[in-house]
Amino acid sequence: MSTLPDSYTQYPKRREGYDHDLYEWSNLHERPPVKWPKGSVAVWLCVSLEWFPIVPGGPFKAPGHMVTPYPDYRHYTARDYGNRVGAWRMLEAFETAGVKASFATNAAIAERYPYLIEALQAGGHEIIAHSTDMNGTIDASLGDKAERALIGDAMARLETATGARPKGWLSIARQQSFHTLDILKAEGLTYCCDWVNDEMPYRFSNGLIDLPLNHELSDRQIVTVQQKSADSWGESIRDAFDWLAREAKEKGGGRMLPIHLTPYIMGLPYRIHALEALLADLSAREEAWFARGEDIVSAWEQQR
Repeated sequence: MSTLPDSYTQYPKRREGYDHDLYEWSNLHERPPVKWPKGSVAVWLCVSLEWFPIVPGGPFKAPGHMVTPYPDYRHYTARDYGNRVGAWRMLEAFETAGVKASFATNAAIAERYPYLIEALQAGGHEIIAHSTDMNGTIDASLGDKAERALIGDAMARLETATGARPKGWLSIARQQSFHTLDILKAEGLTYCCDWVNDEMPYRFSNGLIDLPLNHELSDRQIVTVQQKSADSWGESIRDAFDWLAREAKEKGGGRMLPIHLTPYIMGLPYRIHALEALLADLSAREEAWFARGEDIVSAWEQQR
């Protein structure tokens, strides 16, 4: 049996809780309860609007990227379908249910699909920054200077194309470097959605807020990775809502249910019914508060 030297367990940030100072130690069940403006479960619809370049690039391939040798027209056009067809079906579903959503938008989408952006804004939906395009990925190999340029470029182009500077940021594949949090803060962002280690918002040490976008309940994970049906996806979301509503009632505080949607997946004609049925069911529940990301963050901030 080998023994470790004492120095192995001795380092500057060894203490109770975390061994870093990015955010404070906090258990969900020990925090003061949060009350939402309506209901007990904040239902957050987050739709990814993605532009997949026809050529490879970036430090790694993002989920959903082309998978066969370039030029990969089959997968390229399947993803473009989401912006040309699927996203519009989702907008109709949201309008029918009377709900608002956040749209994580590549800068290239805002520039290439102006009519789609106009429809989002006319419907009262939120636009979240989602890098430049799906080659605009981030990891530690990118380097601080290049990462600052990438994020700054995405923010500037989105502001020019939409007329407003986004408050929220979703990294591609939820991937960050060691510098990302400080870069996002310097760009004036209020929150990011990349860290999935909680079910409620929390604040980083630099003041930025994390709004956790759990990937397990996404259509990509359940439908394309786990190969389940759209109806099974809807059943999973309902199960999650029922659990959170019951927990909120028992604990006396609000909860949050993020639903991550992909237009080229859930916007297909044999799947969109599952989204429509889910929205009809949940919007009729008195516990549900459908809210954009910025609304959830604002309500949480007012109580913190």
